[in-house]
Amino acid sequence: MTQEKFIEFILKLSAIVTILTTIGILYVLLSESISFFKEVSIIEFLTNKEWTPLFVKKNFGILPLVTGTLLTTFIAVSVALPVGITIAIYLSEYANKKFKKITKPLLEILAAVPTVVYGFFALAVVTPFLQSFIPNLSGFNSLSAGIVMGIMIIPYVSSLSEDALSAVPKSLRNASYGMGATRLQTSFRVMVPAASSGIIVSVILAFSRAIGETMIVAIAAGQQPRLTVDPTVPISTITAYIVQVAKGDVPHNSLEYKTIFAAGISLFILTFLLNNISFYIRKKFREQYD
Repeated sequence: MTQEKFIEFILKLSAIVTILTTIGILYVLLSESISFFKEVSIIEFLTNKEWTPLFVKKNFGILPLVTGTLLTTFIAVSVALPVGITIAIYLSEYANKKFKKITKPLLEILAAVPTVVYGFFALAVVTPFLQSFIPNLSGFNSLSAGIVMGIMIIPYVSSLSEDALSAVPKSLRNASYGMGATRLQTSFRVMVPAASSGIIVSVILAFSRAIGETMIVAIAAGQQPRLTVDPTVPISTITAYIVQVAKGDVPHNSLEYKTIFAAGISLFILTFLLNNISFYIRKKFREQYD
């Protein structure tokens, strides 16, 4: 009984530490952001189309950073989602156990590669390759950054989706085969819908990972805040801007320095909204197939 109580205490302590950490982060972001918004109108912050707080002529519109963040995220997810789910289906439905045992850990190595390495790979390899058939592609752009981010988050999609597919009862697969369905039909019409809630969780994680990525976009995307959906030009994201200011060139407690907290709370809210939308979609899928 004592051992069980000790384990219960450790679990409670872990939960409390997690909650307190989140509260602490929110407190810092909110307190500094409130100080920032005392000097800058929140209407200007949300509607101004220029973000130049470090220039002589200062503009504090967050839209260019939000647009850049969403642009690179959607490019990354557009790469990771079809590739990751295809890999998951192959490993779950087609590959033999020996091949799966070797391949899955190798795929997960991608998640362990330092993101700064991915950033230089995007800048030195992917961008020159894309420029060979996209002549107007800038040396810094969101396309190569997004593609490499997509490669980086493939393991999150493939591994979690494969786990979800493997958790589907074998009786469903056998019933499908018994009705005369092919392996391809069983995979896409039976297994994927049955594992949809788990697959959506992998998409949620991929979105969150891509939105919060820093070094790839800081190196390869250009750090130029721009309100555009053109993936061939330099852009900046919220995380890349925070890195730019955090280098130490901006005086602490200045208005320019406080912009990182305003950007941080914007990123927090954006991630929170996307996660809630994703969980809502997941709930609907679960209700549909339960």
